[in-house]
Amino acid sequence: MKKYSIIIFIVALSTLLLIQSKVIMPFVYKVVQSDLFLVDSKDQGGQSPISTPLTKLAFMHCNSYIKSKLGPDVSINFPEKPLNAWSLGNYQYIINAEIDITSTAANTTTKKYVCRINYKNGDNDEGSLDFANWSIEGLSGLDSI
Repeated sequence: MKKYSIIIFIVALSTLLLIQSKVIMPFVYKVVQSDLFLVDSKDQGGQSPISTPLTKLAFMHCNSYIKSKLGPDVSINFPEKPLNAWSLGNYQYIINAEIDITSTAANTTTKKYVCRINYKNGDNDEGSLDFANWSIEGLSGLDSI
Protein backbone atom coordinates (compact mmCIF):
# COMPACT_ATOMS: atom_id res chain seq x y z
CA MET A 1 0.00 0.00 0.00
CA LYS A 2 2.85 2.37 0.80
CA LYS A 3 4.25 1.73 -2.65
CA TYR A 4 1.08 3.01 -4.36
CA SER A 5 0.25 5.91 -2.01
CA ILE A 6 2.45 8.44 -3.84
CA ILE A 7 0.96 7.40 -7.19
CA ILE A 8 -2.59 7.71 -5.80
CA PHE A 9 -1.71 11.13 -4.40
CA ILE A 10 -0.37 12.36 -7.76
CA VAL A 11 -3.38 11.00 -9.68
CA ALA A 12 -5.82 12.60 -7.19
CA LEU A 13 -4.02 15.94 -7.31
CA SER A 14 -3.94 15.87 -11.10
CA THR A 15 -7.67 15.06 -11.19
CA LEU A 16 -8.46 17.97 -8.87
CA LEU A 17 -6.41 20.39 -10.96
CA LEU A 18 -8.06 19.16 -14.16
CA ILE A 19 -11.57 19.55 -12.69
CA GLN A 20 -10.73 23.04 -11.48
CA SER A 21 -9.31 24.22 -14.80
CA LYS A 22 -11.92 22.56 -17.06
CA VAL A 23 -15.13 22.79 -15.00
CA ILE A 24 -14.99 25.21 -12.09
CA MET A 25 -13.05 28.13 -13.58
CA PRO A 26 -15.09 28.32 -16.82
CA PHE A 27 -18.24 28.41 -14.69
CA VAL A 28 -16.77 31.21 -12.52
CA TYR A 29 -15.84 33.22 -15.64
CA LYS A 30 -19.38 32.88 -17.02
CA VAL A 31 -20.89 34.09 -13.74
CA VAL A 32 -18.54 37.08 -13.62
CA GLN A 33 -19.34 38.02 -17.23
CA SER A 34 -23.08 37.79 -16.65
CA ASP A 35 -25.36 40.55 -15.40
CA LEU A 36 -25.87 38.75 -12.09
CA PHE A 37 -24.02 41.41 -10.07
CA LEU A 38 -24.89 44.37 -12.26
CA VAL A 39 -26.71 47.22 -10.53
CA ASP A 40 -28.29 49.62 -12.99
CA SER A 41 -28.12 53.07 -11.44
CA LYS A 42 -27.72 56.66 -12.59
CA ASP A 43 -25.25 57.24 -9.75
CA GLN A 44 -21.83 56.10 -10.93
CA GLY A 45 -18.97 55.62 -8.50
CA GLY A 46 -15.48 56.91 -8.94
CA GLN A 47 -12.05 56.92 -7.40
CA SER A 48 -11.71 60.70 -7.24
CA PRO A 49 -13.33 62.82 -4.53
CA ILE A 50 -16.44 64.65 -5.72
CA SER A 51 -18.84 67.32 -4.55
CA THR A 52 -22.48 66.93 -5.57
CA PRO A 53 -25.76 67.89 -3.91
CA LEU A 54 -26.12 64.32 -2.63
CA THR A 55 -22.60 64.24 -1.14
CA LYS A 56 -23.40 67.51 0.64
CA LEU A 57 -26.58 65.95 2.02
CA ALA A 58 -24.68 62.82 2.99
CA PHE A 59 -22.19 65.01 4.90
CA MET A 60 -25.06 66.82 6.63
CA HIS A 61 -26.74 63.54 7.64
CA CYS A 62 -23.46 62.06 8.93
CA ASN A 63 -23.01 65.16 11.09
CA SER A 64 -26.59 64.91 12.38
CA TYR A 65 -26.02 61.27 13.25
CA ILE A 66 -22.80 62.10 15.13
CA LYS A 67 -24.51 64.93 17.04
CA SER A 68 -27.38 62.64 18.05
CA LYS A 69 -25.01 59.93 19.26
CA LEU A 70 -22.71 62.22 21.28
CA GLY A 71 -25.56 63.76 23.23
CA PRO A 72 -26.12 67.15 24.84
CA ASP A 73 -23.06 67.05 27.15
CA VAL A 74 -20.69 67.59 24.25
CA SER A 75 -20.39 70.67 22.07
CA ILE A 76 -19.47 69.94 18.46
CA ASN A 77 -18.27 72.35 15.80
CA PHE A 78 -18.78 71.02 12.28
CA PRO A 79 -16.99 72.48 9.25
CA GLU A 80 -19.07 73.72 6.34
CA LYS A 81 -17.74 71.03 3.98
CA PRO A 82 -16.00 67.66 4.30
CA LEU A 83 -12.33 67.07 3.62
CA ASN A 84 -13.28 64.56 0.91
CA ALA A 85 -16.40 62.80 -0.32
CA TRP A 86 -16.53 59.82 -2.65
CA SER A 87 -19.39 58.19 -4.47
CA LEU A 88 -19.18 54.40 -4.46
CA GLY A 89 -22.02 54.19 -6.96
CA ASN A 90 -25.62 53.16 -6.44
CA TYR A 91 -26.11 56.07 -4.00
CA GLN A 92 -23.50 54.95 -1.50
CA TYR A 93 -21.07 57.57 -0.22
CA ILE A 94 -17.93 57.83 1.87
CA ILE A 95 -17.51 61.09 3.77
CA ASN A 96 -14.18 62.08 5.33
CA ALA A 97 -14.27 65.11 7.62
CA GLU A 98 -13.01 66.49 10.88
CA ILE A 99 -14.90 67.96 13.82
CA ASP A 100 -14.00 69.92 16.92
CA ILE A 101 -15.36 68.30 20.08
CA THR A 102 -15.58 70.28 23.33
CA SER A 103 -16.45 68.25 26.41
CA THR A 104 -17.78 69.52 29.76
CA ALA A 105 -14.20 69.93 31.00
CA ALA A 106 -13.66 72.57 28.27
CA ASN A 107 -11.15 70.35 26.46
CA THR A 108 -11.36 70.84 22.72
CA THR A 109 -10.05 68.12 20.44
CA THR A 110 -10.13 67.86 16.69
CA LYS A 111 -11.03 64.43 15.38
CA LYS A 112 -11.20 63.07 11.87
CA TYR A 113 -13.92 60.64 10.98
CA VAL A 114 -15.04 58.53 8.05
CA CYS A 115 -18.73 57.89 7.52
CA ARG A 116 -20.23 55.44 5.04
CA ILE A 117 -23.80 56.35 4.23
CA ASN A 118 -26.38 55.02 1.78
CA TYR A 119 -29.35 56.82 0.22
CA LYS A 120 -32.20 54.30 0.13
CA ASN A 121 -34.49 55.91 -2.47
CA GLY A 122 -32.16 55.59 -5.45
CA ASP A 123 -33.02 57.88 -8.35
CA ASN A 124 -35.90 59.52 -6.47
CA ASP A 125 -34.27 62.49 -4.73
CA GLU A 126 -37.48 64.01 -3.35
CA GLY A 127 -36.92 62.56 0.12
CA SER A 128 -33.19 63.22 0.29
CA LEU A 129 -33.57 65.80 3.07
CA ASP A 130 -35.29 63.27 5.35
CA PHE A 131 -32.79 61.28 7.44
CA ALA A 132 -35.19 58.31 7.43
CA ASN A 133 -34.27 57.78 3.76
CA TRP A 134 -30.58 57.41 4.58
CA SER A 135 -28.74 54.69 6.47
CA ILE A 136 -25.37 54.91 8.18
CA GLU A 137 -23.42 51.82 7.17
CA GLY A 138 -20.35 52.59 9.26
CA LEU A 139 -18.52 55.27 11.20
CA SER A 140 -14.89 55.23 12.22
CA GLY A 141 -12.52 57.63 13.91
CA LEU A 142 -14.83 58.55 16.77
CA ASP A 143 -14.32 56.01 19.53
CA SER A 144 -16.94 57.48 21.85
CA ILE A 145 -19.86 56.68 19.52
